[in-house]
Amino acid sequence: MNTQESIIEAAIALFNLKGYQGTSIRDIARRANVNPANIAYYFKNKQGLLEECLIYFFEPYLSFLEQETEKLENDSAQLCLIRSIKKVMYFQSKHYQLARFVWREVTIDSQTSREMISLYLMKEQYFFTTMIQSALKENKTPVSISMIVIQLKGMLMMPYLNNLYVREVWGMIPQEPYFAEKYFNSIKNWLLVLIGSEEESVSSNIKKLPV
Repeated sequence: MNTQESIIEAAIALFNLKGYQGTSIRDIARRANVNPANIAYYFKNKQGLLEECLIYFFEPYLSFLEQETEKLENDSAQLCLIRSIKKVMYFQSKHYQLARFVWREVTIDSQTSREMISLYLMKEQYFFTTMIQSALKENKTPVSISMIVIQLKGMLMMPYLNNLYVREVWGMIPQEPYFAEKYFNSIKNWLLVLIGSEEESVSSNIKKLPV
């Protein structure tokens, strides 16, 4: 791990533990075992470091959605949608602290990250809406597409905002691979019922997907 990565990892851990406002540059430098000047060199200030943490999360997250949206012309829309969710679930589980911090930051209406997060969330909404519209086609559902997107978004965020509740209900923690698989299957089954099922073909293809 290089110096820049060490700083980002230290910042993520401390932002989770103490919050963004409660964490100082010196705290981060101490945890990363670097000089505070290194942080200024790579990120300018704490705001720049925060933005880098958001990029560190949202760029790969959105790339999963974009990749699957681009495959809609050749693959089943249901498969693309479910495949994107599986990728997202395993990414979040692998980067548990980062996901927890980012989704918590999303709930805070602060100027610090509002504009940047809003841009990412608009892209996320577009990709999910496009895939869900394609998956529905002629199928009718009593739930509007916008509401499906909101519910899906809430499901993806929930384990990282309500860790204690997940542990109480399932006896697992979100950073466990087993949790990611079980939770993904729950979301998949919910979506397939809601948008019209091609469950056998979707399930057989999803099992072949590496994580």
